[in-house]
Amino acid sequence: MTSHNWLRSLVAVGALVAFSGTAYAAGTLRYATVGEPPSLDQQVITSDLSTTIAHHIFEGLYTFNAKNEPVPLLASGETVSDDGKTIVIALREGVKFHNGEDMTAADVVASLKRWGEFGSRGNLLFDHVESVEATGDHEVTLKLTNPFGPWKNLMAFINGGPSIYPASVVEGATKEPIGQDGYIGTGPYKFSAWEPNRKIELVRFEDYTSPEGEADGYGGERTAEFDTLDFMPVPDVGARIAGVRAGDYDYAESIPGDLYEELKNDETVTTILNGGPIFGLVFMNSSEGPLKENFALRRAIQTALDKTTALQVAIGPEDLWRANGSFLPDGNVWYNDAGTENFSKGDAEAAKTMAQEAGYSGEPIKFMVSTNYPFHYDTAIVYTKQLANAGFNIDLQVYDWATLIEKRAQPDQWDLFFTHHGFVPDPILISVMNDTYPGWWATPEKTELKDKFTASSDPAEREKIWGEIQTLIYEQVPTMKTGDIYTYNIASSKLQGLGEATLIWPSFWNVSKE
Repeated sequence: MTSHNWLRSLVAVGALVAFSGTAYAAGTLRYATVGEPPSLDQQVITSDLSTTIAHHIFEGLYTFNAKNEPVPLLASGETVSDDGKTIVIALREGVKFHNGEDMTAADVVASLKRWGEFGSRGNLLFDHVESVEATGDHEVTLKLTNPFGPWKNLMAFINGGPSIYPASVVEGATKEPIGQDGYIGTGPYKFSAWEPNRKIELVRFEDYTSPEGEADGYGGERTAEFDTLDFMPVPDVGARIAGVRAGDYDYAESIPGDLYEELKNDETVTTILNGGPIFGLVFMNSSEGPLKENFALRRAIQTALDKTTALQVAIGPEDLWRANGSFLPDGNVWYNDAGTENFSKGDAEAAKTMAQEAGYSGEPIKFMVSTNYPFHYDTAIVYTKQLANAGFNIDLQVYDWATLIEKRAQPDQWDLFFTHHGFVPDPILISVMNDTYPGWWATPEKTELKDKFTASSDPAEREKIWGEIQTLIYEQVPTMKTGDIYTYNIASSKLQGLGEATLIWPSFWNVSKE
C-alpha cells in the first residue's frame, strides 16, 4: 500500500499548532466527523454519517443485538399468524416523543406508511404489504400478501429504515427529507441545533423511557450519560487525529489504515474497529462470455486464488482484515462456514487441471477494476498474477469507478469485475441475491432456495437455508468474496463503555468520560 508520509507530518504539525486546549463542559462529548450529513431524516437518507448522529434521536420498532439479531425497541413483542401473513406488533406504553407527546399506534402507522411509500428501503418490505393499521392504542397489525421472512430485519435497520415520528410530523411527508423542525424522535438524545460547518448539537432527553434488559448491541438499556453530544465537521484527517490526541475531540471517525499500528500503541488513544466490515466481491458474468454457465471454469478460477496473500498486500495490518469466507462475519447470526473450504485454496496446479477439464484453452478473460478504491486495484493485481501462474489469460482493464459502473451494465464488456459491499442486516440484501444485479445470476437452483428463504419466518429455518445458498454460491461461483475489511475510528482513552468494536455505527448511550 502507498504510505501516507504527508499525513504523518500533518498530524505532528497539527498536534503542535492547530489546537489551543479549549476547556469544554465535562458533560459534552465532542465527535469529529468527516463532514456534514445531507439530512438527519433516516427514512429517506442512507448516509452512514447521518445515521451515526440520527440513531441517538430516532428509534424504530426493532433494533439489533450484538449478534445482529433483531430485538424489540419501541415494540414490546409480536405475534405472527400460522400462514406468516398477519403480524400483530405490540408497542411499549409510556414512551414519549421529544415534543412531550405520547407515542401511539397512530404515530407508528403514519411513520410506516410514509416509509413504505417514500423510504429508501421501504419498498423492500412494502412490496409484500397489503395493509398496515392501528388495531389498538398500542397495537399495529401488518398484513402481507405473502410470507416474507426478512420483515423484522428490515424494520430493525434504521439506515434508510422506518424510524418512528409523531404522526403530526410525518403525515403528508414525501420523499423530500423532513426539515429540522421535524427532528422529533423518542431516543435518549434530542435535536438541539445545527450550526452549519460548526456542529450538530444533541442534548439529553430527560423524559426518555429506555427499553428494559441488559444492554446488548443496540438492544436493551440505553442511558444518556452526557448532557450534550456535539458532532463537529472536521474534513482534514490530520486535524481529527491531532484533535483527539490534544483533547479537543473525544472521538474521530474514518482513520487511515497505515496509521493503525502507531495509534494502537498510543496510550492517549483508543482504536475502535467497525464491527460491520465491508467485503470485496469479484463478480462473474453469467450472461455472456466464457464464464456463462461454465461453473467448472469458475471453480477453477476460485481455486487459483490465495485470498490471504492479497489481503496482506492490499490492506496491511492484520487487525484490519479477516480471510473469512462466510458472507457475514464471525459473531453475526448469519455466520456460516458452508462451502468456505473453497474460499482460498491458492492451488495453481489444481486450478490449471480444472480449467483444462472445463474446456478452457487460453482465451482472454476480461477483468475490470477501478483505481478509485486502492484496495480494489491492489487486490486485482495480486489475483491477476496468481491466475496467470495457473495458466489463465487475464486481460486486466483499469477504469475510473464511473466508467466501470457504466461498463458492468453491458454484458459484452467484461467477464470479471471487482466491487465491494457494506453491512446488511439480512443476506437477502447482498447484491448477488438480486437477479438483475450485473452478473445476472438467476439459476433455477438459486430461485428455488431464494423463494424458500424469503417465505420462511422461522429464524432457525432461514439460517439453515442461507447455509444452503452459500454452498450454492461456492458451487456455481456467481461471485467470489475476497475477505472482510475493517475500518476503524479513534477515541480518547478517557471514554468508557465503548467496547473494542462498534456494531454498525458508533453509539454514545451507556458511554461516559472519566
